[in-house]
Amino acid sequence: MTEFYFMNGEYVEASKAVIPVRTHAFLYGTAVFEGIRAYWNEEEKQLYAFRVPEHYERLQRSAKVMYMESPYTTEEYCEITKKLLAKNGYKEDCYMRPNLYKSAQKVGPGLYDNPDSFMIIVNKMGDYIDTSKGLNVCVSSWRRNSDNAIPPRAKVAGAYANAALIKTDAHNAGFDDAIVLDEAGQVTEGSAMNLFLVQNGKLVTTMKSDNILVGVTRNTIMELAKDVLGLEVEERAVDRTEIYISDEAFYCGTGAQVSPIVTVDGRKLGDGNVGPISKELQKLYFDVVKGKVPKYKHWCMPIY
Repeated sequence: MTEFYFMNGEYVEASKAVIPVRTHAFLYGTAVFEGIRAYWNEEEKQLYAFRVPEHYERLQRSAKVMYMESPYTTEEYCEITKKLLAKNGYKEDCYMRPNLYKSAQKVGPGLYDNPDSFMIIVNKMGDYIDTSKGLNVCVSSWRRNSDNAIPPRAKVAGAYANAALIKTDAHNAGFDDAIVLDEAGQVTEGSAMNLFLVQNGKLVTTMKSDNILVGVTRNTIMELAKDVLGLEVEERAVDRTEIYISDEAFYCGTGAQVSPIVTVDGRKLGDGNVGPISKELQKLYFDVVKGKVPKYKHWCMPIY
């Protein structure tokens, strides 16, 4: 089956969606992007794209940081995305990567005199991380880039060299992923996903000002935890050693979804198995994204 991407205002065959090798974003990482998932609901024979407006609102915030002009409104982005998914005819889970990028054909890092272009690539995707088992992670020796360097608040392509080093070194050391500290030694998040701890029945996560990407999934989990499970959620600074003595921990993000952690630096969290709160939130999340929870169905954009 021919797959289609959206590029330069048109739906084009994936094999024909190319950029020149001198494209500024390719040479310097000057792009902002989003990751959006769509989930197939077999009972309804429907594909639901999850929290699409919220992702495009964040894309536009990232664009402001990078001196970019958004070519579309949030509503237009949503309609383009819906048409693209329908055109591809997916009947399984999939992933979209909208990219707003500097497209000048020039050498030199400046963002001025540098037009903006937009494209969406899409592909079938199941679990990015095996969410069925607990993860064994480490604390990375790399530090998260800071707000005054390459701000994590903006989802900038070039900043993911930081995530690539963190993820790769963790993998090469035998771990599934890593937890990242900032230059002051405080906890930020995972390689490319937010982090939650469970302490005495309460969720604890780092603050928006702690050099994190403020995740759409993070916001989803916080709302579900409070409104559905009745859990207290605390946003605050987190020390490294707090992780070791927490009852549970999990990552969350569009790619990671809800991924429980069972060991950190070889230390078991709780009894070393996936904890009950992580497990309950994971199940609830997967029901929500597939449009199975009426209260939150407004978060799910039907494609067909």
